[in-house]
This record gives sequence, structure tokens and C-alpha cells, in this order.
Amino acid sequence: MNAKMLGFFSGFPTHHFPADIVNRLRDELIVRDSLVFISAWPSDYERNDSDSEGMHGMFEECNLSFQRFSVIDNRTDTFEAKRLIREASCIFLMGGHAVQQFQLICEKGIFEEIQHSSAVILGVSAGSSNMAKRSLDIWDSPVPYDGLGLADITIKAHITKENQELLQTLLQISKEQNLPICAMEDESAIFVRDDDVEYIGNIYWINSGKISLLSLETLRGRKYL
Repeated sequence: MNAKMLGFFSGFPTHHFPADIVNRLRDELIVRDSLVFISAWPSDYERNDSDSEGMHGMFEECNLSFQRFSVIDNRTDTFEAKRLIREASCIFLMGGHAVQQFQLICEKGIFEEIQHSSAVILGVSAGSSNMAKRSLDIWDSPVPYDGLGLADITIKAHITKENQELLQTLLQISKEQNLPICAMEDESAIFVRDDDVEYIGNIYWINSGKISLLSLETLRGRKYL
């Protein structure tokens, strides 16, 4: 794989990284020159500025601050977007509207730059979904679309065992679309570095209309770019 590490997150409702995730990030984020966020609300500039500052603050409180951080949204021209990705130490695909984020990536011409980047690449919620070979935004359509292809794992974030309606929807999609899904509770994570794959927190494997707890064996059997 090209990326130094891939990190898939569901969400952090407390706006703090859990300690075990901090430890993993600390191992990989040795170089922290430039953190580049990719918006999932491309036209909501006030939100993007606030969210990127808040998310960088999560790194900062763990003594993992970057020399500079920026956000790619509709204000960013194509040349600048490509330059930011090429110079990034860490690329962070933000949460929000997955389809809008993927359209932004295509419009700014940074699809291949992300695929070929040797940075640490992280995604949260919608961002995690778009890192997949087959991405899914159930609020837009039950049919998956071609994502960045960084990993052959399709993420659905913000899962709770109590939300049976959502789980039933995912079970049906997995069966009808032949699409295995990693259903992640908040504060969980999947990390991929070369041949080393690990996960933290509660994650479920939904496949062919059946649900089980995710296993390392399943994760190690997937393909990563």
C-alpha cells in the first residue's frame, strides 16, 4: 500500500480521541508538517473552518499538533488542492455528506493524488466510507458506488445495537447488493499499516444478511491499496 497508514473512524461524540486510539496515532504521526482536511460539506465554509479547527484541536490536546492545517472545499482551486494533498503529512476525510465529499474529490482532481499519497490517511464517518473500494451512503441510495479504493472494506458509522431499524437496513443491503459491511460503533477504529491490521472498539461484520462481531481474520482477508 502507498499510504503510511490507513485509519477508519466512526465518530467521536465527546470530541476527544480515546487513549488507545491516541497511542496508535502517536506511533504513526511522527512527521506533522501539514494536516489536510477534505470537507464533506463543500459549500458550508463556516462549518468547515469551525470543524477543521476543532478536529485539529483533538490532535493538539494529545500533543500531536501540526505545523499547519487546512481544509479543501469549494473555495480551494484545483491546483491548490493537488498541492495540499501532495505535501500532506496526514490527509483527513471529514464526516458529513459522503456523496458530496466524493464529488468534491473528483471535481478538484485529487482522486489519484490521494490514492498515491504516502501520507497517513484517516477518515471519519462519511470520510471512512469514501475510502472504500465500494462506498455506501444509505441516506442517498442503498446502491454502493465506486470509492477511493484504498481498502476493500465498506464502512457504516454510528452504529448502536439499539438501532435495530438501521441494522435491518444494512442486513438487507448486504444481501441484495452482495456487499459486506463493517458497522462501527462510535469511538471505534480500524488501522491498516502494510500487512498489519488491527481494530479498536465494537465493530460488527454484516454479510449476506447475517451479522457477527468483526474478527481480525476477516480484516486480514481483505485487500488494501
